Amino acid sequence: MDILFFMFLAAGVTAVGLATIAVWAPRHARIRIIASVGAVLFLPVIYFQFTELLSKPKPVAFEWYERGQGKAEVLSMSLHEGEAIYLWLRLPGSREPRSYVAPWSVKMAEKLEGALEEAVKQDGRVEMKNPFSKRSLQDWGDLSVEIIPPPIPPLKLPKTPPKTVNPRGQKV
Repeated sequence: MDILFFMFLAAGVTAVGLATIAVWAPRHARIRIIASVGAVLFLPVIYFQFTELLSKPKPVAFEWYERGQGKAEVLSMSLHEGEAIYLWLRLPGSREPRSYVAPWSVKMAEKLEGALEEAVKQDGRVEMKNPFSKRSLQDWGDLSVEIIPPPIPPLKLPKTPPKTVNPRGQKV
């Protein structure tokens, strides 16, 4: 969500720059006014588009910025047979999950479904190795999925009874 402001700022600066060029160009006043109105109308349209894109799942093939991530935690998945696999992933170092859409693959759908069912039984979580690498995009069925069991809580030390003192002041 932080990047939305900067993307909108860049689009706004670009629109204002183009409108400035159009205004200062040797054109009729009508053309200058149309360029200024176009730039002003462009800003709410681009803001609406940016906010609308936030709710859409991103295609896995378009993820170039996070391509170097070694793993991602699979929080949920939705299968639409013959169409796509919708994934809800949490990347390392990030608190908020991200929505992705992957191309349909029977092998990958079966592998993910089995891993998620097994993780629920074990009260664990599922991690995908190299979810955005180009190699994995070509052959989703060989993508490595691992079930991580829950952490074992530390054992509590047994309580030792407090030392008592007898009426004469001696320790027992």
